[in-house]
Amino acid sequence: MKRLFRVLLNYFIKGMLIVVPLGAAFFLIFWAVSTVDNALNLSAELWVDKDGKPIYIPGLGILNVIVIILVAGILVTNVITDPIKGWFHRWLNRLPIFKFLYSSIKDLTEALVGDEKKFNEPVLVEMNAYGLKKIGFMVQKDMASIGLPGDVAVYFPWSYSFAGQVVIVAADKVKPIDKSAADVMKFVISGGVSGLE
Repeated sequence: MKRLFRVLLNYFIKGMLIVVPLGAAFFLIFWAVSTVDNALNLSAELWVDKDGKPIYIPGLGILNVIVIILVAGILVTNVITDPIKGWFHRWLNRLPIFKFLYSSIKDLTEALVGDEKKFNEPVLVEMNAYGLKKIGFMVQKDMASIGLPGDVAVYFPWSYSFAGQVVIVAADKVKPIDKSAADVMKFVISGGVSGLE
């Protein structure tokens, strides 16, 4: 009986190792998509049936987001000129809290997917004399502007999070990692579980 229980427990654990990550990933994707769709779905406000009841069209909120992003990209690329962009940024700078949130999110977005990706140089940083090392991404190669010549700024993402911290370290403590930034980021975010091949 104990052997049967042990075998069943082993199968259960192996099944859990497959089902839990898949289920969690699908749940998070479903939750994110349905939250955005519900928040931005205007079908109930725009359309009603012959009895006057609102008609809900699933997926219209996501379609709204895609269309807004595409239109914004087309406008910024082809229509909006540098003076208009400058005026828009000056106007945003007058709203203190919004300015902080907007600029932080904009900088992070540009760092991840913009033309000048910032997290594209993975590095290994020696943290102490006992051999402790951390993996990060070089974000500034020259800190002389704040009185720290010979130092660099390295961003250390936290595992299982998209948060992290920026640390100023001596340049001679930083060693480049000869791997793709995406693989290194995946390695760090997964807590070292996703191997570097």
